[in-house]
Amino acid sequence: MFAIRFLDHLVLRVVDADAMVRFYCDVLGCTLEKHQADIGLIQLRAGQALIDLVPVDGELGRAGGAPPGREGRNVDHFCLRVEPFDPAAIRAHLADFGVTAGEVARRYGAEGYGPSMYVTDPEGNTVELKGPASESSDGCGRANPI
Repeated sequence: MFAIRFLDHLVLRVVDADAMVRFYCDVLGCTLEKHQADIGLIQLRAGQALIDLVPVDGELGRAGGAPPGREGRNVDHFCLRVEPFDPAAIRAHLADFGVTAGEVARRYGAEGYGPSMYVTDPEGNTVELKGPASESSDGCGRANPI
């Protein structure tokens, strides 16, 4: 048998690859890992994971159907664990790029309950920015302090 350790990568089909690279690199701090222009694949490093961008007009993108949009999303949201989680500093940084964050709320994630906020990328994908957990679950629905 095998055990899942963490999210390896997420693939987003995109219309404006340049705007998406600017958002994920300049605003959220990802770095360009690999660009395979011949097949239409841009891979961005996001901590231990990758966010892959597939332009819909490239070889891979054309194989995926209609482009993302208000009536045809291919992802509800994904979550990036960030540290430090300083809501005021995060909001100020995002504002420098014209990005507005949603309210900070206590939400459950892979490490347990902790603070998070939502932002929207240039193509309408929702990205949750999550801070460290303050408590976790024991797997049976019972919360345990961390």
